[in-house]
Amino acid sequence: MADMEQDHTQPETPANTQNLVDLGTSLIQREEGRVYVLTIVGQIEGHQLLPSGMKSTKYEHVLPLLAAVEGDPDIHGLLILLNNAGGDVEAGLAIAELIASMSKPTASLVLGGSHSIGVPLAVAARRSFIAPSAAMTVHPVRLTGLVIGAPQTFYYFERVQERIVRFVTGNSHISREDLTRLMLRTDELAADVGSILYGEEAVQLGLIDQLGGLTDALDWLYQTMGKKKTT
Repeated sequence: MADMEQDHTQPETPANTQNLVDLGTSLIQREEGRVYVLTIVGQIEGHQLLPSGMKSTKYEHVLPLLAAVEGDPDIHGLLILLNNAGGDVEAGLAIAELIASMSKPTASLVLGGSHSIGVPLAVAARRSFIAPSAAMTVHPVRLTGLVIGAPQTFYYFERVQERIVRFVTGNSHISREDLTRLMLRTDELAADVGSILYGEEAVQLGLIDQLGGLTDALDWLYQTMGKKKTT
């Protein structure tokens, strides 16, 4: 009697799982709708490659992902999980501007930390959340490497910093005076100028909307998505 053939076919890897492995994204589906989850971790990588051993988020990956989320009728909201250490200013602002211009409900959740250019990324969403233990570092624009010591260089830094200040104050409830004061403090950081804000303090200053976690962010998203459907 011939041996019965055994089926050794391996189950296919779901696209959602593959996206989680490749890009740090996932899809949460409930009866109320679908929420796309995007993680922004490590350094924001811009036009120059970071060392291979450093965690990074590449802006050329994130920008088309955000455009795809905005244009996909089957996705109804976006949740951004942040635990980053700053990075390229131009790339970070590009991602933040795209998030702020989306028509779908967006929520950001700061976990661990969202420092430097991560501050505009945190406030870019329509509703921002921060974990009680999370931190945010606010400081002036800095540049590593060769710097030409000319008045034009410092004027350029000033203009870039003005762009960041306008974006942050325009997408949060913090005043320009408070943000500038925090950026220029000299007694907070040992080897730098600026301030470190923890969860509750960031909310009190109006930089972040609400103290909370994953459940709070998802509840707000689904509630907002439901209101949008009814209208």
